[in-house]
Amino acid sequence: MIADSWEAVIGMEVHVQLSTASKMFCSCSTDYLGAPPNSRVCPVCLGMPGVLPVANRTAVEKVLKTALALNCSIPDKSKFDRKNYFYPDLPKGYQISQYDLPLSRNGWLDVEHGRVRITRAHLEEDTGSLKHAGDALHAAQESLVDLNRSGMPLMEIVSEPDIHSAEEARDYAMALRQLLRYVGASEADMEKGQLRVEPNISVRRRGDEKLGVKTELKNLNSFRALYRGVEYEIRRQVEALEKGNEIVQETRGWSEAEQRTFSQRSKEYAQDYRYFPEPDLPPIVIDPGWLDRLRGELPELPAPRRQRLVRTHHSGLLRGGCGGGGGGQAGGQLGDPGIAQDGAGAPGGADSHGLRRHHQSGSGPRRHGGRRGPRADRARARPRPDQRRVRAGRDRGSGAGR
Repeated sequence: MIADSWEAVIGMEVHVQLSTASKMFCSCSTDYLGAPPNSRVCPVCLGMPGVLPVANRTAVEKVLKTALALNCSIPDKSKFDRKNYFYPDLPKGYQISQYDLPLSRNGWLDVEHGRVRITRAHLEEDTGSLKHAGDALHAAQESLVDLNRSGMPLMEIVSEPDIHSAEEARDYAMALRQLLRYVGASEADMEKGQLRVEPNISVRRRGDEKLGVKTELKNLNSFRALYRGVEYEIRRQVEALEKGNEIVQETRGWSEAEQRTFSQRSKEYAQDYRYFPEPDLPPIVIDPGWLDRLRGELPELPAPRRQRLVRTHHSGLLRGGCGGGGGGQAGGQLGDPGIAQDGAGAPGGADSHGLRRHHQSGSGPRRHGGRRGPRADRARARPRPDQRRVRAGRDRGSGAGR
């Protein structure tokens, strides 16, 4: 919790591994999790001299679908660029990305706290990964390079600084993950590295319009780490400024064990990457008919689905259509995948665990009248000792064969 005189300003960069069968610019398999190190590679994703990349059409279509779902503007033409920087897990010495002509711009995503504007959603290739000795980057003495991930199709979604707390950052990331799963762009499993969030955080005096100096938290791989990392960094910056210290623009990591952020490197500016058009890839021409086909393939999105279900449920209440006092909304949010909207119009409704209650006029224990009383029902439902033994044996047998 920060003092009332300060305000946090947060923009989000979210990297999403797209669910394709092959990598972004070569035919190597994307099924690299659990594979031996450096076994899902070829001369293209290893960055060997003289190789030529070929863009993955499916990856382009998944970015365009996501852009449509995020209400983005899509240009008639887009292109790839080289982003030049050195890092041990980047074998070419540059990353094929997009700079001034991305696949989409200027969208938005409505979340619980309000609307978050989307600056852009663009397509690039992923880097390799480093295995740090002792699994602690800030304390490791050596690292091993695994290039199985190198060349994976990666979508980057950049937001405007419309977020002002750790809770809002977490809610935005969760809403975005739900959208990505709905449109089929990615499984977005954070534990597998398919969704990586990088908040850019600054603080300023409440009422000031000028943004403060930002720091970026890299590669947070859980919603809990996102929440705690943002909360800690806001508190750290406020405490530093109140002591008269300056905030340095830098990239910081999050230590889960120590529950704190730590400095990794100074933050680069756009000009440091020396972008220029990728000479080995032609521009992408986006035909209106292509967009219309992709738009037609989109499913009903989470927000419209919730609104439709709320309208339907509300009209059912007005008509007296929820017999039995069903509590079908308990345990989940309307519109969430896999949440059955039970209880509306059901004879007995549902309890808070989604279990249907016995209707008095149907089968099940009779509470009043009839030949069987509650005690008789309980006695009848209790199996005999020999029945319990048979059932236990059957259960063990069936479980062993699964």
